Amino acid sequence: MYMEMKTTVTAIDGRQDLIISRKFDLPVHMLYQAFADAHFVAQWMNTYVEKLDHRSHGSYEFVTTDPLGGVHRFAGAIHEVIENKRIVRTFEMIGSDVGATMEVLHFEALTETKSQLQMHVIYQSAENRGAQLKMPFAWGLNMAHARLEEIGTKIL
Repeated sequence: MYMEMKTTVTAIDGRQDLIISRKFDLPVHMLYQAFADAHFVAQWMNTYVEKLDHRSHGSYEFVTTDPLGGVHRFAGAIHEVIENKRIVRTFEMIGSDVGATMEVLHFEALTETKSQLQMHVIYQSAENRGAQLKMPFAWGLNMAHARLEEIGTKIL
């Protein structure tokens, strides 16, 4: 099954960061809630939300089981929250060679019914970023963002 790649990942050689960008057919408040509301996060990320203390100086923990039965834990600290505008957080897949990252998520209203997400992800090293990019990273993000938009559209 072909899925259009609407999520773009821009990675400049030799750097330890990248930019993830996507436009959504959702109002900005709905796109923001996809990251702020535990029930919404659980649906589009297909994960169990153990904790989501969505506030400045909060934290989160998610647990996901892959199709082969492997269990993956994700956790991070939320450093700053500006509703419908920005989230600054760390992100770590526990046990991964990629290590923890710093993520700055920017939410922008394009119209009343369309918005854009831009994520600046900073890795501990260019090597860690390279390890991430060797995985089906862009494809997985695109698939997850498509679910986010589909679920958000049903909630509207």
